[in-house]
Amino acid sequence: MPEIIDLSQEIYTGMPVYKGLPEVNITIHASHEQWSGIENPETLTPSVNKLEMGEHTGSHVDAINHMGAEHKDKSIDTMPLSMFYTEGICLDLSEKQPQELIEINDLVNARDKHQLEIKKGDTVLIYTDHYRRHFNTEHWIKGPGLSAEATIWLGEQGIPAFGVETMAPGVSGVSNKDVHRICGEMGFTHYENLINLHELIGRGRFRFIGLPLKIRGGTGSPVRAVAVFD
Repeated sequence: MPEIIDLSQEIYTGMPVYKGLPEVNITIHASHEQWSGIENPETLTPSVNKLEMGEHTGSHVDAINHMGAEHKDKSIDTMPLSMFYTEGICLDLSEKQPQELIEINDLVNARDKHQLEIKKGDTVLIYTDHYRRHFNTEHWIKGPGLSAEATIWLGEQGIPAFGVETMAPGVSGVSNKDVHRICGEMGFTHYENLINLHELIGRGRFRFIGLPLKIRGGTGSPVRAVAVFD
């Protein structure tokens, strides 16, 4: 039996979201008591919930059209599913501190430490342990992130995507805009807010699955990201 490791955050009312993005609110739209015609029930058992949230909520993937106006036709529903169903590796960058840049030599050293190879078509996950250390604290938004140069280097490896535990792929206010711009120009993307990456370190290659919802014109989508070991 394959081992499936869940890499996805739980989605719940009031969860942390990136600054300026829609807050998450989940309410009962209809209850079983309502459907059964029970008047003035003491409790409500949800039969249908209403979800209010942005596309970039929790563990999610960005569409290319999120990267800039010039990519307006490259919405999430137009991106090939092969971008979200790949082989993958996970690099250990857990020594990085909040708001510290991840450079090319950091990626190379992490790759070589566990004798990994970045193959064309891989999804490259970047473990910083920021989630376990700082989720839902004042430091959560201050994650380490890729530099512009490191992003270009990853794109040159021919990958469809990389993934991070943090709320942004770059350092917010330092490199994050450049990381997004470069992804758009080079035609690859990234996942944000992944979890459990520590469970992948030292284990080699795996199957990565992070399928988005088919949102017409969408700029991104929540995903149920998983790593599968056969």
